[in-house]
Amino acid sequence: MTTTSTIWRPPTEFADQCRELYGLECPPLWGTPRRPEFPTLGGKVAKVMERLGYTPMPWQRYVWDVALELDPATMLPWYRHVGLSVPRQQGKTQGLLAVKVHRAQAWKRQRIIYAAQTRSMARERWEDEFWATIELSRLARRFVIRKANGHEAIIARQTRSKIGITANTEKAGHGPPLDLGVMDELFAHEDDRLEQAFSPAMLTRPAAQLWWASAGGTEKSVPLNKKRQAGRALIEELWKRGLVDADFPHTAYFEWFAPEDMDRADPATWRATLPALGHTVTEAVIQHELDTMDPAEFDRAYLNRTRKSSPPPDPNIPRERWAGLVDKTSKPVPARVALAVDVSQDRGYSSIAAASLRKDGKVHLEIIARRPGTDWVVPAVARLRKLWKPVAVAIASSGAPAGSLIDDLIAAGIDVPKDKEHPQRGDLAVMRTGDVTEACGQMADAMRQGTAVHIEQVPLTAAVNGARTRRNGDAWQLDRTSSLVDVSPLCAVTFARWALLIRGPQVEEDYDISDSFA
Repeated sequence: MTTTSTIWRPPTEFADQCRELYGLECPPLWGTPRRPEFPTLGGKVAKVMERLGYTPMPWQRYVWDVALELDPATMLPWYRHVGLSVPRQQGKTQGLLAVKVHRAQAWKRQRIIYAAQTRSMARERWEDEFWATIELSRLARRFVIRKANGHEAIIARQTRSKIGITANTEKAGHGPPLDLGVMDELFAHEDDRLEQAFSPAMLTRPAAQLWWASAGGTEKSVPLNKKRQAGRALIEELWKRGLVDADFPHTAYFEWFAPEDMDRADPATWRATLPALGHTVTEAVIQHELDTMDPAEFDRAYLNRTRKSSPPPDPNIPRERWAGLVDKTSKPVPARVALAVDVSQDRGYSSIAAASLRKDGKVHLEIIARRPGTDWVVPAVARLRKLWKPVAVAIASSGAPAGSLIDDLIAAGIDVPKDKEHPQRGDLAVMRTGDVTEACGQMADAMRQGTAVHIEQVPLTAAVNGARTRRNGDAWQLDRTSSLVDVSPLCAVTFARWALLIRGPQVEEDYDISDSFA
């Protein structure tokens, strides 16, 4: 079957329908189409959502209208099974709550069961999110809660319908007949035992529905991956047959997904994958997530991709210590500062970093500037050199991306020292392979020993989290090629710190240390 958009694209008429009926500019890549001639309970669920205190989003209206279509002959729900695969933070939880609350109010004595990864997590969400939302809403007087362990229920006063929870076990759902089962966070389920427990309890209930919902999982998310594969095949076959009503399956499926050929960093990818973007989520928030998260986890959470097995964190980078080195009040100390320049491997971004020796002996690390391209770097370094009078300006030699800037820096008056024993303040410190290796080891030691501090800048933190290393003899260096993100910000502060250590003591005789700390 087809799994990427390079082969499968929903017909134009589907996107047109989503836009015309719901104003939905971000339709799912795989989605059951709405049959307008069929009545639906979707509008009533939308009103419930409003009474719960939320504004229904276009994607939620679309899913409800389709999933809750009624068979005109029986006026019972057409779909017995509903699958929803949508990225995180898109309003899935609120949408599912509206479905459950509507069911509890619309029919008498309904048994509604919610299940998450574990029973404890289901209980937490049931009490802290579901009940908390109902209790603070216009529907509060219509429900009462029973919190007895093992007998939890949110009970509708008029219909006596109950919204309860269960564990992810073979016995889940056993007991009285089940009218609505909701299996949430399916990515964390290791097998299909929950569905096997739910399904028999629903056999005698004519209006029963079983919903599952989840963001992307991993290669170990076997039940989720099977359902996504089956759902995609179902939708593709449905369009292939020409949407013949008599042949419509009794399973509805909806999946928002960004194929691998779409760039994770392109806002156009987000707009095609995140249906809540522009409603409850902003591009700035997604950009922050991209900058700070592991790329593979970002793909899983926000592009709905299956996370593939990846190597463990690089043991040479003590990234677990990074958060403990934050000092947002820290500032560079005049006259005790070194600068460094580094360029990303694709030359898309350049970074200028500073390392400064503080009064307490710790080294302040900061990205002074980070911008696209390289044309701005030399003028910026020249201005900073004149303003700050750094002990040195470090740059990796010609084997590194920034090495191409060395001649331009020299032409701008930032020269390589004529006398290596007595370099001038602000001279270039051109780093050879051994220097880079030495600098990387020193930075790792500083992180472990707590002798470095930073002000928590997103590009720098992202570089630390995504950095990978390669062997250089018995030591190691940062590896631009295998790293998960652009590591030039980390390279820059690493080189700046190295330059401060090798040049700072040699130039201390040129200034009064007590004045520097005044």
